Amino acid sequence: MSIKKFQDIIRFLIGPAAGIDIATQFRPGEADELSVARNLNASCLIVLAGPAARGHADAREYLDRIKGERTAAGFFSDSAGLVLAEVGERSASDREFREQCDDLHGYIASGRARGECADLTGRIRSLFFPEGVIGGLAAEVEALREKRIVEISEMSPEPIRSPEREVLFTANLLLTLPPAGAPEAPGMDPDVKKAVDAARGEEQRYWYDHPIPVGSPGNNELIHGLTRLSEAVRFEEKTGGMEAGGVIDCVLSASVTHPSLRAAARPWARSELDRAGGLCGINVYLFTDDDTEHMIDEVLAPAGKNYCGSFDEGALRQVFGVDGEYGRHYSFLKAIAAFWHVLISASVRATFKMDLDQAFPQAELVRETGASAFGHFRTPLWGARGVDARGNPVYLGMIAGSLVNRADAGASLFTPDVRFPEGDAPRDEVVFRSAVPQALSTLAEMMTRYIPGGRPDGAASALQRVHVTGGTTGILVEALREYRPFTPTCVGRAEDQAYLLSVLGRAGARGFLRYAHGAGLVMRHDADLFAGQAARAATGKVLGDYARTILFSGYARALPWPMERIKCELDPFTGCFISRIPITIVLLRFTLRAASLFDTAPDEGLRFFNEGIRRLSALFGAHAPGKNPLVEIYERERAGWDSYYDVLDALERKIASGDPFAQDLKGKAMKIVDSARI
Repeated sequence: MSIKKFQDIIRFLIGPAAGIDIATQFRPGEADELSVARNLNASCLIVLAGPAARGHADAREYLDRIKGERTAAGFFSDSAGLVLAEVGERSASDREFREQCDDLHGYIASGRARGECADLTGRIRSLFFPEGVIGGLAAEVEALREKRIVEISEMSPEPIRSPEREVLFTANLLLTLPPAGAPEAPGMDPDVKKAVDAARGEEQRYWYDHPIPVGSPGNNELIHGLTRLSEAVRFEEKTGGMEAGGVIDCVLSASVTHPSLRAAARPWARSELDRAGGLCGINVYLFTDDDTEHMIDEVLAPAGKNYCGSFDEGALRQVFGVDGEYGRHYSFLKAIAAFWHVLISASVRATFKMDLDQAFPQAELVRETGASAFGHFRTPLWGARGVDARGNPVYLGMIAGSLVNRADAGASLFTPDVRFPEGDAPRDEVVFRSAVPQALSTLAEMMTRYIPGGRPDGAASALQRVHVTGGTTGILVEALREYRPFTPTCVGRAEDQAYLLSVLGRAGARGFLRYAHGAGLVMRHDADLFAGQAARAATGKVLGDYARTILFSGYARALPWPMERIKCELDPFTGCFISRIPITIVLLRFTLRAASLFDTAPDEGLRFFNEGIRRLSALFGAHAPGKNPLVEIYERERAGWDSYYDVLDALERKIASGDPFAQDLKGKAMKIVDSARI
């Protein structure tokens, strides 16, 4: 396959025959901010389409002329070269890719490719996005379920029996500044106001999809999530699901966009919960990055220096915390259960992460599945062992539930929260439409029920899960300590999906660590109650998906296992973000989406364009063909988490032996945790 054939394909994708004519967006005589952004975006696509494209010479000259003045021009000029290099390398090494490119090129050259048709879309996706090509739905669902089957050889010998004592619940808070000029919440805590004022003078360090503005009036996810969790606990107590007067522990991480907001997190959360009337049945602990630094300084580092010869304090500090990209707090909210077990309460045997816009629909769970939330935590599948469809020994030391949208919960908890997209794909999704494999995976994995009533206790086989969500996932402490899974700190989206990759091909004494499918463990997703936040998150979600493709593709190539094996395990949904040509896919998605927005919603298009350039520039530079920073990141962060668990193992032994220094460290740990309680 020649580069010219690829350029011809791009020329078709941006031309009138495919329903969009990018050349009409290139009007270099217009020089206002919006027009320059539109011209730069169009010129990149025209240059990618090669010398035969209409306006190619002018577009090339336009990019070259202003790339020293505009960051975006330099980004597009460099990115066009990266795409051609990536496609050339893939074509030289991958015969299937060459043949698919030749097939699509021949189809276009024959004149049969006109408008939207299934044949054309299928050929385009075969080249750019093969995971999105599906045949008969029923057959695809059945095939995926067969791929995920685990023949159970041994149920958990020690299933969870008292979730209120044995499960540490966790969730994350994302906090930011209120918008300029926004009204202030009445009676704001003076410490909160002081921290907010200090943060206004700082540069923003991190960006999140939908953070809560500290100090703004109105309900928010903190109040919603914890009050719903309190209601779920009271339901368990009333129905005999837990002992009367029982209390659960819940750990919150508070990730902030500005450093000074760390000081506001606890007083703000405390005042918000007081305003809501308080909580019943929950001990809530909130940790900021200052607190995690304190845990290292006072407990983990002293123990490591005294008990572990290979202790890597620098690597531990890099991974253990809550500020930064989503991967950092996600790993913390899993790993904290091991700290809790060793230093706070030995009765804690597992952790379960939820999102604060989720709730346990207890009455519906009992009616449709025969068990409440705590009943589902007691399944002996969590901790079971078996053999997967390829004959590999697996250990179901993790558990994954599913979600139902609030609007659908009244009809059935088993209504898929992601459905197959209808109608023609938007132009950018012709080359990548993740909603297709996501809907397939949701139907095949999350909607599976073992027997009527959803009780798998006597099942001879069960389903393992690959497709998981950020909430509704749990892991046993023994699995944490043996396998030491983590999400790299650079991962800013799909941190839940990335978590499994770190141990995907790493067999332990029990087999390969995998998720048990909690067939009745359903949480209601109440995101529609926070529609304003969801709207603000839309751009971040799309750009996060772009970053996900770059990072997952690099991560799969950095792991010490064959990428073909990784893809086989993770396809169709999680694996679809591991691309043969990640930079090409992301640049096409970004530029085609921006072009559509410039046509239909210019102001939104300009915001999307500017934010996209900011977020993608560094990624493209770091992940250019021949570069893969994930190799070093994975090795460094694996060392950090090894140090963490080595320290806990050593502390546990020393505490049991009565070592005075270890006993003192345990006391310090308990003081730190007690000070985090709100």
